[in-house]
Amino acid sequence: MNKIENYITGKWITGDGDGQLLYNAVTAETIGAASTKGLDFKSITNYARTVGNPALRKMTFHARGNMLKALALHLRKHLDAFYAISYKTGATRADSWVDIEGGIGNLFANASLRRKFPDTTFCIDGESHNLSKNNTFMGTHILTPKEGVAIHINAFNFPVWGMLEKIAVNLLAGMPCIVKPATVTSYLTEAVVKEIIASKILPEGSLQLICGSAGDLLDHVTAQDVVTFTGSASTGLLLKSNPNILRENTPFTMEADSLNCIVLGDDAHPGSAEWDIFVKEVRREMTLKAGQRCTGIRRIFVPENKMEDMWKAIASALSQTTIGNPLNEKVRMGSLAGETQRNEVKQQVQKLLASSQMVYGSLDSVEVIDADAQKGAFMSPVLLMNDKPHTSGEPHNIEAFGPVSTIMPYKNMDDAIALSKLGKGSLVSTIVTADYSIAQQYVVGAASHHGRILVLNNECAKESTGHGSPLPLLVHGGPGRAGGGEEMGGIRGVKHYLQRTALQGSPTTITAITQVYQPNAEGKDPGKHPFKKYFEELQIGDQIITAKRTITSEDIDRFADLSGDHFYAHIATTDFTGTMFERQVAHGYLIMSIAAGLFVDSYEKNPVLLNYGIDELRFTKPVYPGSEVYIRFTCKEKLPNDKRVVEKPEDFKRGDDIDKGIVKWMVEFFDEKDELTGVATILTMVACKK
Repeated sequence: MNKIENYITGKWITGDGDGQLLYNAVTAETIGAASTKGLDFKSITNYARTVGNPALRKMTFHARGNMLKALALHLRKHLDAFYAISYKTGATRADSWVDIEGGIGNLFANASLRRKFPDTTFCIDGESHNLSKNNTFMGTHILTPKEGVAIHINAFNFPVWGMLEKIAVNLLAGMPCIVKPATVTSYLTEAVVKEIIASKILPEGSLQLICGSAGDLLDHVTAQDVVTFTGSASTGLLLKSNPNILRENTPFTMEADSLNCIVLGDDAHPGSAEWDIFVKEVRREMTLKAGQRCTGIRRIFVPENKMEDMWKAIASALSQTTIGNPLNEKVRMGSLAGETQRNEVKQQVQKLLASSQMVYGSLDSVEVIDADAQKGAFMSPVLLMNDKPHTSGEPHNIEAFGPVSTIMPYKNMDDAIALSKLGKGSLVSTIVTADYSIAQQYVVGAASHHGRILVLNNECAKESTGHGSPLPLLVHGGPGRAGGGEEMGGIRGVKHYLQRTALQGSPTTITAITQVYQPNAEGKDPGKHPFKKYFEELQIGDQIITAKRTITSEDIDRFADLSGDHFYAHIATTDFTGTMFERQVAHGYLIMSIAAGLFVDSYEKNPVLLNYGIDELRFTKPVYPGSEVYIRFTCKEKLPNDKRVVEKPEDFKRGDDIDKGIVKWMVEFFDEKDELTGVATILTMVACKK
């Protein structure tokens, strides 16, 4: 008997005993057995904390991001092997693409987030605050990696994506992880982890895998650990209530299966683009992954006068779905993950039938292609109809985790909003409408009960990722029944694995600690003009004070003619009575341009390659003719800039072969009274010396 292996404490081992048998969901053939019996979970968590955590914490955000990128590129080389195993879970090619390549895409997306972070092991969070009259005391917040381990307990429906979307975030943050996939499909997770470990891209101890029971794993978590769970709300509640988690105040993030809904706007009608989009979306969400998605559409709300037309249209679309062996190119829907899942779905449908009727599908039979309907965990899509949604509790409380949805009527948009909330919190809701007022009413009214809302219409349908697709840069989670947690979400997701600490001190001290120049900190004499320094030579705080320049009325007039900006405040003959200005005022962009003339060393080639942009530009005081302006120019922050990788020679662009970085400069504008008139952060691309 083939045994699924666990990767713990630096080695692959099998658990003791026979373990849980795992089956091919299409043929019912035995794949192997999984067991964690005999594993020392205390040693496993300690290994992550003492080996994996220190190694990751020493890496900068940029190093961790590039590590994720390298891992994604490595896994892409093994797609065929992963697809071959994925078919055994009952997944079609399209299902597997979401799971496998969607998961790898998550690694790429999180790798790109490194550019949002400094090239340090920690980062500043949010704005800094001056806390004193004389500018000698300030405060800010920093984020540092927690010193524990992230424990990911995942559902069976996405054995690859479920793992990769979680580990990408904790690894970028600098925390190791222990992955515990659902046992029934853990053989696919095992295959991916074997390639990850073989690549040796991750530091040892960064990733461990447990295939089987979690045993007493949660009894060994600490306040520095993070636990995430994806699966049923009931199991999530059981795990979240673990006495040790409660005692240690261990962060627990739950993403639970929920009764997600889709709403048809009253403006849609048979034959309209939005009508067809709605039918297509429902069919896709009911059949993709055989409906085994935490984001699947479970409730369908339609204007009461369009109910019959809509359920018939959905039934017609479902009837065109070919079911069977996912290896057959004609098949569009495979099997459920196993016989246990099929039996559970059928039991839940029986409960739903207490207040609903079946208008499409069957619990007893299903036509399949190139497979045995009884041996494989196949099931017909089932569309239920309930015409009394306010008095029937079942559709809003019972989830059949398979190709099952219930269509229900609503009277008006307020009624649709109220019905959407009866699910007591969901991961996602969709409104299909071309009417912007309907869309706004639904979004504002329903948002409190849904973690994500998709507004779908003909404008975005072709490029929309769809109702059921969480995206790495957006939060994935939802209130109430959906678990009350958040995952992914770009930078937001990374912060779940970082400790936020308020930091107070002098601006110069905070600058030294954070390696980000803080306003009012002491500047450094750069020795030579900063623009003559290479990226490695520049130091945070390198600062110059420029010469002064007198602003004249002629300067303002010439800039107005050159730019075409003849706003009344820039015209000398304007009657300024009742305005905010005393007299003709200089354009803010004129002062910014003059600032560049004052701080740029422009007479010979230097390491500065180009101006990359301007952030946070503010004009804080009017500048009038006769004012003398000067600039305080300070090196604020340095960020590496990776070389662009090109696969084809024709894609090569000038500069692709230059080692370079991005430098942020604080530009402060002062007048003859030494009062601040403006501030900005400019970015330059600077060559490296090596």
